[in-house]
Amino acid sequence: MSKLLLKLPLSITVLSLLVVSNLVQAKSATQEVEDALNFYHYGKNGAVKFDLNTRWENVNQGAGPRNPITGLPVNTANAFTSRLRAGLLSPTVYGFQGFAEFEGNLAMVEDYNSTRNNNGSYSTIADPDKTELNQLWISYNGIPDTIIKGGRQRIKLDDDRFIGNVGWRQMETTFDSVLLTHNNQQLFGLVVNAGYIGNVQTFTATTENIEAPFLNLNYKMGDYGNVIGYGYWLDYTETENYEKSSQTYGLRATCCVKPLDSIKISENFGLAYTAEWGYQSDYGHGPTPYEAHRYNFMGGISAYNVMFQGAVEQLNGSGANRHFDTPLGTNHAFQGWADLFLVTPNNGIRDVFGTIMVPFLRGDLVATATYHSFSDDTGQLDYGDEWNFQLAQKFGKHYSLLAKYAYYSAGNNAAYTKAGALPNTTVDAPSADTQKIWLSANVSF
Repeated sequence: MSKLLLKLPLSITVLSLLVVSNLVQAKSATQEVEDALNFYHYGKNGAVKFDLNTRWENVNQGAGPRNPITGLPVNTANAFTSRLRAGLLSPTVYGFQGFAEFEGNLAMVEDYNSTRNNNGSYSTIADPDKTELNQLWISYNGIPDTIIKGGRQRIKLDDDRFIGNVGWRQMETTFDSVLLTHNNQQLFGLVVNAGYIGNVQTFTATTENIEAPFLNLNYKMGDYGNVIGYGYWLDYTETENYEKSSQTYGLRATCCVKPLDSIKISENFGLAYTAEWGYQSDYGHGPTPYEAHRYNFMGGISAYNVMFQGAVEQLNGSGANRHFDTPLGTNHAFQGWADLFLVTPNNGIRDVFGTIMVPFLRGDLVATATYHSFSDDTGQLDYGDEWNFQLAQKFGKHYSLLAKYAYYSAGNNAAYTKAGALPNTTVDAPSADTQKIWLSANVSF
Protein backbone atom coordinates (compact mmCIF):
# COMPACT_ATOMS: atom_id res chain seq x y z
CA MET A 1 0.00 0.00 0.00
CA SER A 2 1.52 3.29 -1.06
CA LYS A 3 1.90 6.38 1.11
CA LEU A 4 -0.49 8.16 -1.26
CA LEU A 5 -3.22 5.71 -0.36
CA LEU A 6 -2.38 5.95 3.32
CA LYS A 7 -3.06 9.69 3.30
CA LEU A 8 -6.71 8.70 3.50
CA PRO A 9 -6.57 8.17 7.32
CA LEU A 10 -5.67 11.83 7.91
CA SER A 11 -8.76 13.00 6.04
CA ILE A 12 -10.92 10.50 7.92
CA THR A 13 -9.39 11.68 11.22
CA VAL A 14 -10.32 15.29 10.56
CA LEU A 15 -13.83 14.17 9.67
CA SER A 16 -14.07 12.03 12.80
CA LEU A 17 -13.08 14.95 15.04
CA LEU A 18 -15.83 17.04 13.47
CA VAL A 19 -18.25 14.20 14.13
CA VAL A 20 -17.10 13.99 17.75
CA SER A 21 -17.57 17.71 18.28
CA ASN A 22 -21.12 17.48 16.91
CA LEU A 23 -22.01 14.09 18.32
CA VAL A 24 -25.61 14.86 19.21
CA GLN A 25 -26.40 15.83 15.64
CA ALA A 26 -24.32 12.95 14.26
CA LYS A 27 -26.04 10.07 16.08
CA SER A 28 -28.20 9.19 13.12
CA ALA A 29 -25.22 9.38 10.73
CA THR A 30 -23.21 7.13 13.03
CA GLN A 31 -26.00 4.57 13.08
CA GLU A 32 -26.18 4.67 9.29
CA VAL A 33 -22.43 3.97 9.06
CA GLU A 34 -22.74 1.12 11.57
CA ASP A 35 -25.63 -0.41 9.65
CA ALA A 36 -23.83 -0.06 6.32
CA LEU A 37 -20.75 -1.90 7.62
CA ASN A 38 -22.76 -4.90 8.80
CA PHE A 39 -24.31 -7.41 6.43
CA TYR A 40 -26.21 -10.66 6.65
CA HIS A 41 -26.04 -13.99 4.89
CA TYR A 42 -28.71 -16.56 5.72
CA GLY A 43 -29.26 -14.74 9.02
CA LYS A 44 -25.59 -14.87 10.07
CA ASN A 45 -23.63 -11.70 10.77
CA GLY A 46 -20.69 -10.47 8.76
CA ALA A 47 -19.09 -7.04 8.85
CA VAL A 48 -16.59 -4.62 7.43
CA LYS A 49 -14.43 -3.38 10.29
CA PHE A 50 -12.01 -0.53 10.60
CA ASP A 51 -10.06 1.17 13.36
CA LEU A 52 -8.38 4.54 12.83
CA ASN A 53 -6.01 5.98 15.43
CA THR A 54 -4.21 9.30 14.92
CA ARG A 55 -1.65 10.31 17.53
CA TRP A 56 0.96 12.90 18.37
CA GLU A 57 3.72 11.66 20.68
CA ASN A 58 6.60 13.64 22.18
CA VAL A 59 9.58 12.09 24.01
CA ASN A 60 12.05 14.36 25.82
CA GLN A 61 14.96 12.68 27.64
CA GLY A 62 17.60 14.41 29.75
CA ALA A 63 21.33 13.75 29.72
CA GLY A 64 22.05 10.06 29.57
CA PRO A 65 20.80 8.18 26.50
CA ARG A 66 23.28 8.14 23.64
CA ASN A 67 23.27 6.79 20.13
CA PRO A 68 25.13 3.44 20.28
CA ILE A 69 26.98 4.22 17.02
CA THR A 70 27.83 7.92 17.25
CA GLY A 71 27.96 8.21 21.02
CA LEU A 72 26.06 11.53 20.78
CA PRO A 73 23.05 12.40 22.98
CA VAL A 74 19.68 11.67 21.41
CA ASN A 75 17.35 14.46 20.33
CA THR A 76 13.80 15.08 21.48
CA ALA A 77 11.43 12.96 19.39
CA ASN A 78 8.16 14.02 17.79
CA ALA A 79 5.86 11.61 15.98
CA PHE A 80 2.58 12.44 14.26
CA THR A 81 1.18 9.16 12.99
CA SER A 82 -2.10 7.83 11.68
CA ARG A 83 -2.83 4.12 11.72
CA LEU A 84 -5.68 2.44 9.86
CA ARG A 85 -6.84 -1.14 10.29
CA ALA A 86 -9.37 -2.42 7.77
CA GLY A 87 -10.86 -5.90 7.95
CA LEU A 88 -13.59 -8.12 6.54
CA LEU A 89 -15.44 -10.54 8.83
CA SER A 90 -17.35 -13.23 7.00
CA PRO A 91 -20.79 -14.51 8.03
CA THR A 92 -20.84 -17.74 10.02
CA VAL A 93 -21.60 -20.69 7.74
CA TYR A 94 -21.97 -24.19 9.22
CA GLY A 95 -20.00 -23.02 12.24
CA PHE A 96 -17.11 -21.56 10.25
CA GLN A 97 -16.16 -17.89 10.15
CA GLY A 98 -13.16 -16.07 8.70
CA PHE A 99 -11.50 -12.70 9.15
CA ALA A 100 -8.85 -10.81 7.18
CA GLU A 101 -7.36 -7.49 8.30
CA PHE A 102 -4.62 -5.22 7.00
CA GLU A 103 -3.09 -2.35 8.92
CA GLY A 104 -0.91 0.54 7.82
CA ASN A 105 0.79 3.27 9.84
CA LEU A 106 1.61 6.59 8.15
CA ALA A 107 4.27 8.81 9.77
CA MET A 108 3.33 12.36 8.82
CA VAL A 109 6.04 13.75 11.13
CA GLU A 110 8.94 11.28 11.54
CA ASP A 111 11.39 13.08 13.84
CA TYR A 112 11.86 9.95 15.94
CA ASN A 113 13.58 6.57 16.03
CA SER A 114 10.99 3.96 15.08
CA THR A 115 13.66 1.19 15.33
CA ARG A 116 13.15 0.71 11.56
CA ASN A 117 13.88 4.16 10.03
CA ASN A 118 17.60 4.68 10.83
CA ASN A 119 16.81 7.84 12.85
CA GLY A 120 19.04 6.88 15.76
CA SER A 121 19.77 10.51 16.62
CA TYR A 122 16.26 10.77 18.12
CA SER A 123 14.62 9.13 21.11
CA THR A 124 12.65 5.97 20.37
CA ILE A 125 8.96 5.93 19.50
CA ALA A 126 8.31 2.39 18.29
CA ASP A 127 5.73 3.18 15.60
CA PRO A 128 7.29 2.37 12.20
CA ASP A 129 5.86 3.65 8.92
CA LYS A 130 4.80 0.21 7.65
CA THR A 131 1.90 -1.81 6.25
CA GLU A 132 1.21 -5.47 6.93
CA LEU A 133 -1.29 -8.30 7.08
CA ASN A 134 -2.37 -7.96 10.69
CA GLN A 135 -4.87 -10.83 11.01
CA LEU A 136 -5.98 -13.73 8.85
CA TRP A 137 -7.85 -16.48 10.65
CA ILE A 138 -10.68 -18.99 10.40
CA SER A 139 -12.72 -20.19 13.37
CA TYR A 140 -15.13 -23.02 14.10
CA ASN A 141 -17.83 -22.96 16.79
CA GLY A 142 -19.67 -26.19 16.00
CA ILE A 143 -18.63 -27.75 19.32
CA PRO A 144 -20.82 -26.65 22.28
CA ASP A 145 -19.29 -23.82 24.36
CA THR A 146 -16.09 -24.00 22.29
CA ILE A 147 -14.39 -21.88 19.63
CA ILE A 148 -11.31 -23.08 17.74
CA LYS A 149 -9.45 -20.38 15.86
CA GLY A 150 -6.40 -20.86 13.63
CA GLY A 151 -4.23 -18.38 11.77
CA ARG A 152 -2.80 -14.94 12.48
CA GLN A 153 -4.83 -13.51 15.33
CA ARG A 154 -4.93 -11.15 18.27
CA ILE A 155 -4.57 -12.89 21.67
CA LYS A 156 -5.18 -11.14 24.99
CA LEU A 157 -5.13 -13.17 28.21
CA ASP A 158 -6.02 -11.76 31.65
CA ASP A 159 -4.38 -8.32 32.04
CA ASP A 160 -2.05 -8.90 29.04
CA ARG A 161 0.98 -9.27 31.29
CA PHE A 162 2.12 -12.52 29.68
CA ILE A 163 0.33 -12.63 26.32
CA GLY A 164 -1.12 -9.46 24.82
CA ASN A 165 -1.35 -7.48 21.61
CA VAL A 166 0.71 -4.43 22.78
CA GLY A 167 -2.35 -2.45 21.75
CA TRP A 168 -0.89 0.86 22.93
CA ARG A 169 1.48 1.04 19.98
CA GLN A 170 0.13 1.91 16.55
CA MET A 171 1.08 -1.45 14.98
CA GLU A 172 -0.07 -4.21 17.29
CA THR A 173 1.42 -7.64 18.01
CA THR A 174 -0.43 -10.62 16.54
CA PHE A 175 0.30 -14.34 16.61
CA ASP A 176 0.37 -17.14 14.02
CA SER A 177 -1.32 -19.62 16.27
CA VAL A 178 -4.09 -22.06 17.13
CA LEU A 179 -6.34 -21.10 20.04
CA LEU A 180 -9.07 -23.19 21.67
CA THR A 181 -11.45 -21.35 24.00
CA HIS A 182 -13.94 -23.39 26.04
CA ASN A 183 -16.44 -21.36 28.06
CA ASN A 184 -18.49 -23.68 30.24
CA GLN A 185 -20.81 -21.60 32.43
CA GLN A 186 -22.41 -24.76 33.79
CA LEU A 187 -19.05 -26.03 35.08
CA PHE A 188 -18.57 -23.30 37.71
CA GLY A 189 -18.03 -20.60 35.09
CA LEU A 190 -14.76 -22.13 33.89
CA VAL A 191 -13.06 -20.63 30.83
CA VAL A 192 -10.20 -22.60 29.27
CA ASN A 193 -7.78 -21.00 26.81
CA ALA A 194 -5.31 -23.46 25.36
CA GLY A 195 -3.16 -22.90 22.31
CA TYR A 196 0.10 -22.92 20.43
CA ILE A 197 2.01 -19.99 18.93
CA GLY A 198 4.33 -20.60 15.98
CA ASN A 199 5.30 -17.03 15.01
CA VAL A 200 5.04 -13.58 16.53
CA GLN A 201 4.42 -10.55 14.32
CA THR A 202 5.66 -7.76 16.56
CA PHE A 203 4.48 -4.16 16.93
CA THR A 204 7.59 -3.03 15.02
CA ALA A 205 6.47 -5.07 11.97
CA THR A 206 9.11 -7.77 12.41
CA THR A 207 8.62 -11.53 12.79
CA GLU A 208 10.02 -13.77 15.52
CA ASN A 209 9.94 -17.55 15.31
CA ILE A 210 8.81 -19.36 18.42
CA GLU A 211 7.38 -22.67 19.62
CA ALA A 212 5.04 -21.77 22.44
CA PRO A 213 2.23 -23.91 23.87
CA PHE A 214 0.18 -22.20 26.58
CA LEU A 215 -2.68 -22.93 28.97
CA ASN A 216 -4.86 -20.49 30.92
CA LEU A 217 -7.68 -21.65 33.23
CA ASN A 218 -10.06 -18.98 34.52
CA TYR A 219 -12.68 -19.79 37.15
CA LYS A 220 -15.26 -17.14 38.09
CA MET A 221 -16.13 -16.91 41.80
CA GLY A 222 -19.50 -15.25 41.44
CA ASP A 223 -19.33 -11.56 42.37
CA TYR A 224 -16.00 -12.00 44.16
CA GLY A 225 -13.69 -12.17 41.18
CA ASN A 226 -11.73 -14.82 39.32
CA VAL A 227 -9.07 -17.40 40.13
CA ILE A 228 -6.67 -18.11 37.28
CA GLY A 229 -3.96 -20.71 36.79
CA TYR A 230 -1.57 -20.51 33.86
CA GLY A 231 1.43 -22.03 32.15
CA TYR A 232 3.42 -20.47 29.28
CA TRP A 233 6.26 -22.31 27.55
CA LEU A 234 8.19 -19.95 25.24
CA ASP A 235 10.94 -21.46 23.11
CA TYR A 236 12.46 -18.93 20.71
CA THR A 237 14.11 -20.71 17.79
CA GLU A 238 16.34 -17.94 16.38
CA THR A 239 19.81 -17.47 17.84
CA GLU A 240 19.42 -13.77 18.59
CA ASN A 241 16.31 -14.50 20.66
CA TYR A 242 17.41 -17.62 22.54
CA GLU A 243 17.78 -15.73 25.83
CA LYS A 244 14.09 -14.78 25.77
CA SER A 245 13.06 -18.43 26.08
CA SER A 246 11.41 -19.35 29.39
CA GLN A 247 8.74 -21.39 31.09
CA THR A 248 6.33 -19.66 33.48
CA TYR A 249 3.73 -21.00 35.92
CA GLY A 250 1.47 -18.91 38.09
CA LEU A 251 -1.70 -18.37 40.11
CA ARG A 252 -3.79 -15.21 40.11
CA ALA A 253 -6.87 -14.07 42.02
CA THR A 254 -8.38 -10.74 41.05
CA CYS A 255 -11.51 -8.64 40.97
CA CYS A 256 -12.81 -5.32 39.89
CA VAL A 257 -10.02 -2.98 38.84
CA LYS A 258 -12.50 -0.52 37.28
CA PRO A 259 -14.26 2.02 39.54
CA LEU A 260 -17.78 0.99 38.52
CA ASP A 261 -17.20 -2.78 38.91
CA SER A 262 -15.94 -3.18 42.49
CA ILE A 263 -17.25 -5.68 45.05
CA LYS A 264 -20.10 -3.82 46.72
CA ILE A 265 -19.92 -3.51 50.51
CA SER A 266 -22.59 -0.80 50.58
CA GLU A 267 -24.45 1.38 48.12
CA ASN A 268 -21.52 3.76 47.58
CA PHE A 269 -18.47 1.71 48.62
CA GLY A 270 -16.70 -1.32 47.17
CA LEU A 271 -13.48 -3.33 47.21
CA ALA A 272 -10.96 -4.49 44.60
CA TYR A 273 -7.97 -6.79 44.87
CA THR A 274 -5.27 -8.73 43.03
CA ALA A 275 -2.99 -11.40 44.47
CA GLU A 276 -0.62 -13.16 42.08
CA TRP A 277 2.50 -15.29 42.17
CA GLY A 278 4.58 -16.55 39.27
CA TYR A 279 7.60 -18.79 38.84
CA GLN A 280 9.89 -18.69 35.80
CA SER A 281 12.92 -20.69 34.70
CA ASP A 282 15.00 -21.47 31.61
CA TYR A 283 13.40 -23.50 28.85
CA GLY A 284 14.01 -24.77 25.33
CA HIS A 285 16.86 -22.98 23.55
CA GLY A 286 17.51 -20.69 26.50
CA PRO A 287 21.27 -21.08 27.20
CA THR A 288 21.37 -19.54 30.69
CA PRO A 289 20.02 -21.56 33.64
CA TYR A 290 18.01 -19.45 36.07
CA GLU A 291 15.02 -19.29 38.39
CA ALA A 292 13.01 -16.16 39.18
CA HIS A 293 9.76 -15.25 40.89
CA ARG A 294 7.12 -12.55 40.39
CA TYR A 295 4.80 -11.12 43.05
CA ASN A 296 1.86 -8.87 42.26
CA PHE A 297 -0.48 -7.51 44.96
CA MET A 298 -3.10 -4.79 44.80
CA GLY A 299 -5.77 -3.60 47.21
CA GLY A 300 -8.34 -1.00 46.29
CA ILE A 301 -11.45 0.72 47.55
CA SER A 302 -14.09 2.58 45.59
CA ALA A 303 -15.98 5.42 47.20
CA TYR A 304 -18.79 7.05 45.26
CA ASN A 305 -17.32 5.45 42.10
CA VAL A 306 -13.84 6.90 42.71
CA MET A 307 -11.26 4.10 42.84
CA PHE A 308 -8.16 4.24 45.09
CA GLN A 309 -5.54 1.49 44.65
CA GLY A 310 -2.27 0.66 46.33
CA ALA A 311 -0.08 -2.03 44.77
CA VAL A 312 3.32 -3.62 44.47
CA GLU A 313 4.70 -5.68 41.59
CA GLN A 314 8.10 -7.35 41.93
CA LEU A 315 10.03 -9.23 39.26
CA ASN A 316 13.17 -10.85 40.65
CA GLY A 317 16.58 -10.90 39.00
CA SER A 318 20.01 -12.31 39.85
CA GLY A 319 22.27 -11.26 36.96
CA ALA A 320 22.48 -11.00 33.20
CA ASN A 321 19.75 -13.12 31.55
CA ARG A 322 18.65 -14.34 34.97
CA HIS A 323 15.55 -12.22 35.53
CA PHE A 324 11.79 -12.64 35.26
CA ASP A 325 10.64 -11.35 31.84
CA THR A 326 7.40 -11.18 29.86
CA PRO A 327 8.46 -10.84 26.19
CA LEU A 328 4.94 -11.49 24.80
CA GLY A 329 3.16 -9.14 27.19
CA THR A 330 1.76 -5.64 26.79
CA ASN A 331 4.49 -4.26 29.00
CA HIS A 332 3.61 -0.59 28.47
CA ALA A 333 0.74 -1.10 30.91
CA PHE A 334 3.16 -2.02 33.72
CA GLN A 335 5.94 -0.24 35.63
CA GLY A 336 5.20 3.21 34.29
CA TRP A 337 4.10 4.58 30.94
CA ALA A 338 7.52 6.07 30.22
CA ASP A 339 8.58 2.52 29.26
CA LEU A 340 11.93 2.54 31.06
CA PHE A 341 11.44 -1.04 32.29
CA LEU A 342 10.07 -2.98 29.33
CA VAL A 343 12.87 -5.49 30.02
CA THR A 344 13.51 -6.38 33.65
CA PRO A 345 16.83 -5.04 35.04
CA ASN A 346 19.42 -7.65 35.95
CA ASN A 347 18.90 -6.91 39.65
CA GLY A 348 15.14 -7.29 39.29
CA ILE A 349 12.61 -4.55 39.94
CA ARG A 350 10.15 -3.64 42.67
CA ASP A 351 7.41 -1.21 41.67
CA VAL A 352 5.39 0.27 44.55
CA PHE A 353 2.59 2.42 43.20
CA GLY A 354 -0.71 4.08 43.96
CA THR A 355 -3.52 4.95 41.55
CA ILE A 356 -6.67 7.05 41.65
CA MET A 357 -9.34 6.73 38.92
CA VAL A 358 -12.22 9.19 38.76
CA PRO A 359 -15.09 8.61 36.30
CA PHE A 360 -17.24 11.46 35.06
CA LEU A 361 -20.29 11.62 32.78
CA ARG A 362 -21.51 8.13 33.77
CA GLY A 363 -18.07 6.69 33.12
CA ASP A 364 -17.56 8.09 29.61
CA LEU A 365 -14.76 10.36 30.87
CA VAL A 366 -12.15 8.78 33.18
CA ALA A 367 -9.27 10.66 34.81
CA THR A 368 -6.35 8.55 36.09
CA ALA A 369 -3.29 9.47 38.13
CA THR A 370 -0.54 7.06 39.26
CA TYR A 371 2.68 7.45 41.23
CA HIS A 372 5.45 4.78 40.96
CA SER A 373 8.51 4.24 43.12
CA PHE A 374 11.10 1.90 41.56
CA SER A 375 13.91 -0.08 43.16
CA ASP A 376 15.68 -3.40 42.70
CA ASP A 377 14.01 -6.51 44.13
CA THR A 378 15.66 -5.97 47.53
CA GLY A 379 14.65 -2.32 47.83
CA GLN A 380 18.30 -1.22 48.22
CA LEU A 381 18.94 0.29 44.76
CA ASP A 382 16.98 3.45 43.93
CA TYR A 383 15.86 3.28 40.29
CA GLY A 384 13.77 6.46 40.49
CA ASP A 385 10.09 7.37 40.47
CA GLU A 386 7.43 8.29 37.95
CA TRP A 387 4.15 10.20 37.65
CA ASN A 388 1.47 9.17 35.13
CA PHE A 389 -1.68 11.12 34.22
CA GLN A 390 -4.44 10.32 31.72
CA LEU A 391 -7.79 11.67 30.51
CA ALA A 392 -9.82 9.26 28.37
CA GLN A 393 -13.10 10.41 26.84
CA LYS A 394 -15.54 8.13 25.01
CA PHE A 395 -18.29 9.35 22.72
CA GLY A 396 -20.66 6.44 22.36
CA LYS A 397 -19.32 3.13 21.06
CA HIS A 398 -17.19 4.39 18.19
CA TYR A 399 -15.29 7.58 19.06
CA SER A 400 -12.74 8.47 21.72
CA LEU A 401 -10.11 11.07 22.62
CA LEU A 402 -7.07 10.57 24.85
CA ALA A 403 -4.55 12.84 26.57
CA LYS A 404 -1.72 11.14 28.45
CA TYR A 405 1.48 12.21 30.26
CA ALA A 406 4.41 10.41 31.91
CA TYR A 407 7.38 11.84 33.78
CA TYR A 408 10.17 9.58 35.05
CA SER A 409 12.79 10.98 37.43
CA ALA A 410 15.99 8.90 37.51
CA GLY A 411 17.11 7.67 40.92
CA ASN A 412 20.58 7.49 42.48
CA ASN A 413 21.07 3.95 41.15
CA ALA A 414 19.37 4.38 37.78
CA ALA A 415 22.56 3.14 36.10
CA TYR A 416 21.73 -0.36 37.28
CA THR A 417 18.53 -0.41 35.21
CA LYS A 418 20.64 -0.76 32.07
CA ALA A 419 21.16 -4.16 30.49
CA GLY A 420 24.37 -5.67 31.76
CA ALA A 421 24.56 -3.39 34.78
CA LEU A 422 25.39 -4.93 38.14
CA PRO A 423 26.83 -3.40 41.30
CA ASN A 424 30.55 -2.58 41.03
CA THR A 425 30.46 -2.58 37.23
CA THR A 426 30.98 0.28 34.78
CA VAL A 427 28.00 1.69 32.91
CA ASP A 428 28.41 4.13 30.01
CA ALA A 429 25.18 6.06 30.50
CA PRO A 430 22.53 5.87 33.25
CA SER A 431 18.81 5.95 32.55
CA ALA A 432 17.73 9.57 32.08
CA ASP A 433 14.89 11.75 33.28
CA THR A 434 12.16 11.17 30.69
CA GLN A 435 8.99 13.05 29.77
CA LYS A 436 6.39 11.69 27.34
CA ILE A 437 3.21 13.33 26.05
CA TRP A 438 0.46 11.78 23.94
CA LEU A 439 -2.65 13.20 22.28
CA SER A 440 -4.80 10.88 20.19
CA ALA A 441 -8.18 10.44 18.51
CA ASN A 442 -9.76 7.11 17.64
CA VAL A 443 -12.63 5.97 15.44
CA SER A 444 -13.57 2.29 15.50
CA PHE A 445 -16.39 0.40 13.78
